[in-house]
Amino acid sequence: MHILLTNDDGIYAEGIYALYAELTKIAKVTVVAPESEKSSVGHAITLAHPIWFKKVRRKGKPFGYAVAGTPADCVKFGVSVLLKQKPDLVISGINLGANDGCSVFYSGTVAGAREGAIFGIPSMAISLGTFTDPDFSYAAKIGAKLAKSLAKKRVPAGTFLNVNVPSSPASRIKGIKATRQGMEPIHSTFHKRIDPHDRHYYWMSGKTPPSEKDLGIDTYALSKQFVTVTPIHCDFTDYAFLTELAGWKI
Repeated sequence: MHILLTNDDGIYAEGIYALYAELTKIAKVTVVAPESEKSSVGHAITLAHPIWFKKVRRKGKPFGYAVAGTPADCVKFGVSVLLKQKPDLVISGINLGANDGCSVFYSGTVAGAREGAIFGIPSMAISLGTFTDPDFSYAAKIGAKLAKSLAKKRVPAGTFLNVNVPSSPASRIKGIKATRQGMEPIHSTFHKRIDPHDRHYYWMSGKTPPSEKDLGIDTYALSKQFVTVTPIHCDFTDYAFLTELAGWKI
């Protein structure tokens, strides 16, 4: 089995290294990741600038390829340029911070997996639900376990898995739960500040809203110490409304 591994925190992030260490126990792994952090870039691709790449070593050993681009660029470049044939899986992560609910629209990590699914490759994004004092070891083991399942099971065309792991000791994790994506919008706050030249600017921060108390929703299940696995489809078409829309007299 051959896995293409990417992320949005950058090739030097601890999350991707922890996942790489576990995945290499079960598969050949090629790392193709952004040369610097690309968090919240969504599914952006690079068209107005050249894409540079270089080989990277970590802990004295060859690790992978750093690409001057986004996570989606990395998957495109890896599949189209660096690899002689399509990998068996594309995995993106481990992200620092959860990518549940509406975060899937903004996340570069999720976009890396989505790009893999667009190529027709079974794909998965994995994130750890914390921004402070992360311990990626358990999430990495979960990632490797799910990778083996993803390689064996059939996933519908255009569908990929979005995995979120609680930032808790393994003894407190209640299990793995299949969930649907929450749709509560992220509450944005704009902090007004003044730069050294007395110019006003704003710094945006976001707060995850309280989720409906339903263990079938990723955000709530994650808060209750479940690893959440959500199938995400690349086709955003609202088929239930499509027929009605076709009947509009525009």
